[in-house]
Amino acid sequence: MSQAHTSAPSASGGGPAATPDTVRPVRFFHRGEIVSLDDVSPTRTVLNWLREDAHCTGTKEGCNEGDCGACTVMVGELHGEHIAWQTVNACIQFVPVLDGKALMTVEDLAKTDPQQPAAAAVLHPVQQAMVDCHGSQCGFCTPGFVMSMTACYERHQALGTQPTRQELADELSGNLCRCTGYRPILDAGQRMFELPVQRIDEAPIAAALRSLRNEPPLRRPDFRAPRTLADFAALRAAKPEARLLAGCTDIGLWVNKQFRDLGEILYIGEVAELKAIGEVDGMLEIGAGASLEDAWSALSRHWPAVREMHLRFASPPIRHAGTMGGNIANGSPIGDSAPVLIALGASIVLRHGEAVREMPLEDFYVDYMKNRLEPGEFVQALRVPLPRASQVLRAYKLSKRYDSDISGLACGLWLQLDGEIVRDARFAFGGMAAIVKRAKGAEAALRGHAWNEATLQAAMAALDSDYTPLSDLRASDNYRRRAARNLLQRLFLETRPASPLSTKQISVWSDIV
Repeated sequence: MSQAHTSAPSASGGGPAATPDTVRPVRFFHRGEIVSLDDVSPTRTVLNWLREDAHCTGTKEGCNEGDCGACTVMVGELHGEHIAWQTVNACIQFVPVLDGKALMTVEDLAKTDPQQPAAAAVLHPVQQAMVDCHGSQCGFCTPGFVMSMTACYERHQALGTQPTRQELADELSGNLCRCTGYRPILDAGQRMFELPVQRIDEAPIAAALRSLRNEPPLRRPDFRAPRTLADFAALRAAKPEARLLAGCTDIGLWVNKQFRDLGEILYIGEVAELKAIGEVDGMLEIGAGASLEDAWSALSRHWPAVREMHLRFASPPIRHAGTMGGNIANGSPIGDSAPVLIALGASIVLRHGEAVREMPLEDFYVDYMKNRLEPGEFVQALRVPLPRASQVLRAYKLSKRYDSDISGLACGLWLQLDGEIVRDARFAFGGMAAIVKRAKGAEAALRGHAWNEATLQAAMAALDSDYTPLSDLRASDNYRRRAARNLLQRLFLETRPASPLSTKQISVWSDIV
């Protein structure tokens, strides 16, 4: 692999001026300089590049599928004059998506003097806290923990705040440790704020990223990254056979685990218009390129009942990289986004060239992993109704682990109440069929009836005609059937007109969310 480094923040590297059609190197900031890669494979993972090419072996390979967090790194993007740092899993991120960004690994944290031996390095407060609190035994997972904690440290230092112990646990939900145990690591997370402050020196990084802004959109053999919605739509229409890439949290496994050839890739992550989230015509509009973290945060602000589902959707590194649009387009029958969005009555906006169409999200799915996307078409946005008076929503997820696990069963349950009468209902379950689908029999059993125990029992019985669940490694058909009925009962207990129970009375997890 041909690789060049330049310490000066030069955009062109002294070569001829690039045009939008020029095939150019992938350029990003790493270890104090701009790295330029002119023949990197479009599916070369950041982890493999770090370990095999950059010889930065602090970042470890554990599961190689984004579950364990041993490969956690920080990626920074320039937002105005400041850098926004996010943790991602290096094992399922492709090197070209680093273009124009900054990459930080565990090797970047300790302050070193080239004239002094390595033993004289001054540890970063996160690293020193891990030493002080005995937060590492075998040490294999430690670099990943340290990077997640560093991102937390930077964010809270910028705000002048300190996280609670539970907030620290949420930050580390994508990092697994098999020998130390989490108590001393959480102790270190609190201890790091008691040590002398040491922030990342962002000035040289920001200068380099500003220079990289002058680069034309990235074009590589088999990899294109347009920057405007119009350019992306035109390119997609012209190349309907190309593979769309968003957060790489699913496609990355196709490469790592299935060794699939992706062919030509169209990357959506540089289109700012597709990352936008805002209120339009009384709807919350979420661009298809908006990260899962941003999308769930927006939903949580309007519908606080989805907060637990937000925190339990994968892990922070996955939510930072993955997109809600990609999760919906992927169409997994156990995906956590679709049940909530369908219950809320969301619609999906599809685009082909200049043509735009919109349909109810529940109509988008045809069969297992099949949807209504036409060749050359892509998901542009999701539109979610904003809450109105007398509407209630609950989102429940059942899985074998609380954090960072695939659902055995997930649901979104929405009611429109008029006093004690159910005027409307939308229930959507994932894990109960080949696609996420509405429980229309249970809904019908509620409409126009008083929200009481008898109506609840009728709705629970109707669920048996709505679904014929399968057994798999995550849950048996009988468990899913019984659990779905129980979740309806939980909905009733939390929302019944007389003496509704609080979440703390219903959920054994209420103290940690």
